[in-house]
This record gives sequence, structure tokens and C-alpha cells, in this order.
Amino acid sequence: MKEGYIPKAERKNILLLCDDIRMHSGIATMAREIVTGTAHKFNWFNVGAAIKHPDQGKIVDISGDTNKLALIEDADVKVMPWDGYGDATLIRSLLRDGRYDAIMIFTDPRYWEWLFQIEREVRTKIPICYLNIWDDYPTPLYNKQFYRSVDSLMAISKQTKTINELILGEEAKDKIIEYVPHGINKDHFFPIDEEHPLNDTLTEFKTKTIPLEELDFLVYFNSRNIHRKRPGDTVLAFKMFCDMIGEEKAKKCAMIMHTEISSMHGTDLRAVKESLAPECNIFFSQEKINTPQMNMMYNAADVTMLLSSNEGWGLSLTESMMAGTMIVANVTGGMQDQMRFVDEEGKWIDFSANFPSNHRGTYKECGEWAVPVFPNNISLAGSPKTPYIFDDRCTPEDAAQALLEVYELGPEERKRIGLKGREWVTSEEAGMSANVMCDNVTRVLNTTIETFTPRTRYDIFKVEKYKHENVKHKLTGY
Repeated sequence: MKEGYIPKAERKNILLLCDDIRMHSGIATMAREIVTGTAHKFNWFNVGAAIKHPDQGKIVDISGDTNKLALIEDADVKVMPWDGYGDATLIRSLLRDGRYDAIMIFTDPRYWEWLFQIEREVRTKIPICYLNIWDDYPTPLYNKQFYRSVDSLMAISKQTKTINELILGEEAKDKIIEYVPHGINKDHFFPIDEEHPLNDTLTEFKTKTIPLEELDFLVYFNSRNIHRKRPGDTVLAFKMFCDMIGEEKAKKCAMIMHTEISSMHGTDLRAVKESLAPECNIFFSQEKINTPQMNMMYNAADVTMLLSSNEGWGLSLTESMMAGTMIVANVTGGMQDQMRFVDEEGKWIDFSANFPSNHRGTYKECGEWAVPVFPNNISLAGSPKTPYIFDDRCTPEDAAQALLEVYELGPEERKRIGLKGREWVTSEEAGMSANVMCDNVTRVLNTTIETFTPRTRYDIFKVEKYKHENVKHKLTGY
């Protein structure tokens, strides 16, 4: 019997609103891991979002597939594909039968404005749990009503947890707010050394994937081709790195970019490569690859690089660390957690109103598996719905220097250090393995359901003069 197993008829039923868990986005990947890892404790119904979903409205029972992955016999997991994240009419119809014990949502709060507008109606019956994230400071006061509209906030980064607490202020004591970092399945992503049964397969994979007779150093980029991921800067950084080591050594170095070659939300990477780095070995991979192939790719690489100027987490970094491969990353958002910066006492840093982020380089020492690149420009971006957010940009020159640092370690030292990353990411302190993430989600869901007090149908307020709020943390000098 699986530890913690609850018979199907006795499990709590969770209505999960997020990307279709059969898809391959970061949201879908993590949600699928949570569902699979807790299918012996909860029954799940996923309103699965996608753009122009071809199967909208159908209900697909994936309990059989879940049983194989979860190693049980009575999973209850269904997906209702939907064009977008749903609407009030859909949720009302699903809640009408009274089957669900909680709603769990996961992704940017702007997708849930319609749900927050009916939160009182929902929360007179069941709680709303939010697996949430926010990329950067200043604290988004424009999100306050969203955070107020849920019963629990599972923050996937330390920064997000502090943002939740700073924004809610005194109201935070009425919420369950916990740090629930993303977790990677250590049986899916793992190191492959010379003694591993898959070593010959890895050698063959590298030969077929990278068309170079000799390869000394491979950089991997695995993310979307969108502006905030800085794919153009990534190309430029690799070009500058190649210039640093000289033409002959550069012939034995390569970078693989697993992303869309051209995107309206990003750039035309082939044009960038051909114009700015025509002599560099930069190869593009845009076909979908499965998890075993992805693990092979991380093992083939010497380092995974992500220079995002805004990043809630950066899932490719965690996957890389789990596979025992070093990382180079811009210091922003949730990527800071994965680098494990330490304070004067050698303790993993936490954030506060006086120290909301390490993007200004307050602390430099971090886990040896990571080579940080600190932003040299922190500018304020925004839009009508998100009026302000810091955009943390590092220079391609600094990123190139970070690549050089990894390159000069040599293959044996890179592998030794990369394994330190896997050791830490699977540790109790990090909590970034799939089983720990699932335990955390289970605990928060159960606590939220058990302590839930239904909201009254209305409140009575005394009308007072409106007081405009302002951020309650340092903006500079930390």
C-alpha cells in the first residue's frame, strides 16, 4: 500500500484550474507532477486551458494512465479541455453538484480576474487555494485584491512569499501562506556517468544531436523565445565567449537552443545568429522532445544558461541541477532560490522589507553549482494592468564571462560540481524534488480545507475616506 493512501471514496475532491496537465508548458508540467504525486490522496478534475483548444468541453478520463505513474489502482483524474482558463458560468455549473472540497488555481493572477470577481460566492461553500508566483518588485499592490480573494497562498519562491506577506500586511494572519517551491522528479532527471547503463545511449544521442566531430563544451538554452527570456542576449553572450577563447577552441564549443526559432513574442533567432554570430556553432531544436530525451540533453550539456530579466522560477535550471549539470543564471526572481545565496553567517538567504531581493548583489556567495550573473540595469517597466515591475537586465559581456568561468573548470570539475547541485536540490533544505513539493501541496490543501470558515454572504463596512497605499519596502540601497 502506498504511504498515505486514502481510498478513492474517502479522498477530497479538488477542482484544478490551470493549463491542460497533458500539455508541456511549465505550468502543465508542474501541475501534472502534483496530480500524479497526490493521486492516492486526492481526486482531481482539471479544467485544462489551452489556446483554441480543439477538444473544448469534452471530459477525458486519464485515471488509467495516472494509475501507472502513481502506482495505484483507483486514481480519479479527469481533464476538461477548455479554450482559456474558464469563466464564471463554467465554474458555477461545476460547483452546482457540490462534489468539490476546494478549488486550486495556478498561474498569473490576471487570468483569474473573473474568478476573483465571484470569490465570495465560491468561498461561502469551499476554499480557494492559489499556487502563486510573482516575478519581481516593487511589491505589486495592484495584486492585493487577488491575494485577498483566496484562502491560502502557496508561494513558489521565497521572493513571492515575502511579496504576499508585505502586500497583505495585517490580513496575512488570516491566510495560510507557505513556501512551496517547484519540485522535479529525480527519477526522470538524473546524472548519467560512464558506469550508468544509459551511457552508450547518451554518447549516441550526443553524436546525432550535435554535428561536430570534436566537442569540448556545450551550452544549453531551454526556454521560450519571448523577450523577457533574453534569447538574443543569450546568442550574443555565447558569441562573446567564443571570441574570448579564440577561434580554434571555439570550433569545439557549441550551444543548443531548444526553443522556437522565430516568435512574435520574441525575435528571429536565426537572423540574430546569422548576422551577429555566423561563425559560432549555434544549433536550434524546436520539435517537442519527451522527458527521457530532455534528460539526455541536460546530461549532454556542460552548463544550462538562462538570462531572463523577469523570471518567477526558471524550470530548466531545476531540471538541469537534478540532472547534475551546472547553471549560469541572471540573479532575479525565483532563480535566486536555486543558486542558494548565503548571508554573512552562511545561511540560505531570506527576504524582508529591508532586503526584498538579491538582484542588487548584496550577497555574492552561492552554491558552487551556479555561476550568477548580476543585473547591471534595473529599470521600471509596466503596462496598464501591471503598472510597474523591475526589469533586471544583465549584460551579455557578464554572461560571457560566466560561461568562461565554467569552461575553464574542465569536464571533470564541472561534473563534480554539477553533482553538488543535484545533492542540494534533492535535500530537505531545498525541498525542490517532486515528492517534497507534493507533500507540501498536500499539507496546505488539507490544512486549508480543515480550517476553512465559509464567508458570510455579505459584509457591512463603515464608509471612510480612501487612503492610497504605497509600497512598504526599500526600493534602493539593499
